Amino acid sequence: MRRRSRWWAAAALIAFVLLPSLTASAAPLAARRAGSDALAVPRPLSPYPGPALAGQGVWSPVGRLVDGRPVIYETTLQPPQDPGTVAGVAWMDTKLLRPVLYSGSLSPGGYGWKYTAPVQGSAAQALVAAFNGGFQFPSTDGGYFSEGKMVFPLRVGAASLVIYKNGAAKIGEWGRDARMTPNVVAVRQNLNLLVDYGQAVAGLDPNDIWTWGPTLGGTPNVWRSALGETASGAFVYVAGPSLTVLDLASLLVRAGAVRAMELDINPYWTVFATYSPPTPTAAASPQNGADLLPGMVGTPSRFFDPAWNRDFIAMLARPA
Repeated sequence: MRRRSRWWAAAALIAFVLLPSLTASAAPLAARRAGSDALAVPRPLSPYPGPALAGQGVWSPVGRLVDGRPVIYETTLQPPQDPGTVAGVAWMDTKLLRPVLYSGSLSPGGYGWKYTAPVQGSAAQALVAAFNGGFQFPSTDGGYFSEGKMVFPLRVGAASLVIYKNGAAKIGEWGRDARMTPNVVAVRQNLNLLVDYGQAVAGLDPNDIWTWGPTLGGTPNVWRSALGETASGAFVYVAGPSLTVLDLASLLVRAGAVRAMELDINPYWTVFATYSPPTPTAAASPQNGADLLPGMVGTPSRFFDPAWNRDFIAMLARPA
């Protein structure tokens, strides 16, 4: 009995000594498992050659945390053709975020949408970011499908944001990179791809004021926005004032997009907002929102306005 007691005492002492180290090694493992599906943090972007503002290309985490980690990073870049212009770039982790297409009564049209402004309820509790959709129909030269409704026929060859039942999404050419299947829940088309195979598409004219959308005042340098997909599957949103369509494509390529589509243009329609509620489960609201660029006409309140009648994309935290 005395020998057994000594054995138990020794075992207890060993456990007492090792317990802190065992607990410490288990905690990082749990953290790795919780974030194992997350994408790698984006690498800094290289500013264009020439004078650059401090901080260009350096990512800053913004918005609500998901699983305790940032899922959106923002930075700025100055396009070389228009060095006085500062464009905003947002990187989004599509492994921990899922896009939801919110429809509008004006664009694409009609009423009775489940997902329409304002963002509310459980969606507001999961909202991390939201941004503008594409051109008003029929100027898109493409189609719109959501909630089982084919409002406008999908065009083969059109640049498309495609959202699936499991929350996955992609940007590509309809008919080549994506097709209609029972797993597709939403498709938002707008013109043709602006970036393909990691390069700006051929034939972009920096003086264009019509092919890539009628510009305000007939000038090629206007507010423009676009959404791209990187090789890892992350989404990158780019927007800025006084951009030509060539500027926009160049910025997307700089941000790592392998495919990208132009979204809306002109100052009133381009807006990207992130939300940082005070607690992980609190609802996003205009009060805890922030725009990608301070000069954006649209504010974080836009997506909470019941009267807002244009479609937009909400990026929600995926369920744990």
